Amino acid sequence: TITEKIAEIEREINRTQKNKATEYHLGLLKAKLAKYRIMLLEPSGKSGPKGVGFEVVRNGDARVCLIGFPSVGKSTLLSKVTSTHSEAAGYEFTTLTCVPGKIHYNGADIQLLDLPGIIEGAAQGKGRGRQVIATAKTADLILMMLDATKGIKQRSLLEAELEAVGIRVNTQKPNIYFKVKKGGGISFNSTLKLNYLNERLVYTILHDYKIHNAEILIREDATVDQFIDVVLGNRKYLKCLYCYNKIDQISIEEVDRLAREPNTVVVSCESDLNLDYMIEKIWQQLSLIRIYTKKRGEFPDFEGGLILPAGTTVEQVCKSIHRTMVQEFKYALVWGVSTKHNPQRVGLSHVVEDEDVIQHVKKI
Repeated sequence: TITEKIAEIEREINRTQKNKATEYHLGLLKAKLAKYRIMLLEPSGKSGPKGVGFEVVRNGDARVCLIGFPSVGKSTLLSKVTSTHSEAAGYEFTTLTCVPGKIHYNGADIQLLDLPGIIEGAAQGKGRGRQVIATAKTADLILMMLDATKGIKQRSLLEAELEAVGIRVNTQKPNIYFKVKKGGGISFNSTLKLNYLNERLVYTILHDYKIHNAEILIREDATVDQFIDVVLGNRKYLKCLYCYNKIDQISIEEVDRLAREPNTVVVSCESDLNLDYMIEKIWQQLSLIRIYTKKRGEFPDFEGGLILPAGTTVEQVCKSIHRTMVQEFKYALVWGVSTKHNPQRVGLSHVVEDEDVIQHVKKI
């Protein structure tokens, strides 16, 4: 079976010594492993009878997924920070389906999904693992719930499960240009010295995926895994916030050490400790901004602001209000941090900042 083949390749990778001589062999094994994992995640053939629906309709300005092992406090957190009640008890697998809740913060509606606990082997489909991880792929941010009373191993186990299904946390997409062509063979170029990849290895990996005509330009010192991610093209690069729960059960020194780690927040759901700071960190990680609109001769509307991603241009602001606004656009007046003086007359390409006020002027 495919699962046995995956296990065999993983054993082979662990057995092989990692040095310059074995790099090529390891690269081929990793390519095969990625191929089998896709076959496992996307099984062909007839599906069985339809089960209970799991996916939740996307709602609000952003979506955050709670991921963690059973009984780390995901449901308790959801009940504390949203108005939704999720069943919480002292035994594992209290939550069996996806429970959505909503956090209202800075005028934004952030959808928080409480997912069933992940167990080891979730990527192979154990304990509804596939549905849990597939739902996590649709999120803007993953909130990884960890138990502060347990060791550091839980975090690497969860990351390994996410990695196995093509979710890459807190990493950027590799700077590699890759395009499959109709003919002309494989053209391979790089703009710098490569330590992990070479032309022979790239050719063999592509042949393994039955790609014989392609254009490749590598602009960073990428590893074999990163190159395979680009070839497959179905990887999801998501931000992840590590949330350590149950800090009221560990020493203050340990809390201090955990709190200083990057992308980490420490909380206690039972004792209501630090939950407001966690919501603030979620807001920062989502990189959302608020834009207020203003009509001519009136005060700005500070009640119903627009919630948009950071780096939004005036054109995208107009489209989010109504798609015809761009055709009628003459210029916009902007007050706020993004301008040199207030108000500044700007065009469609102007990038707006948090809490800017914008007034749209139409063509006559």
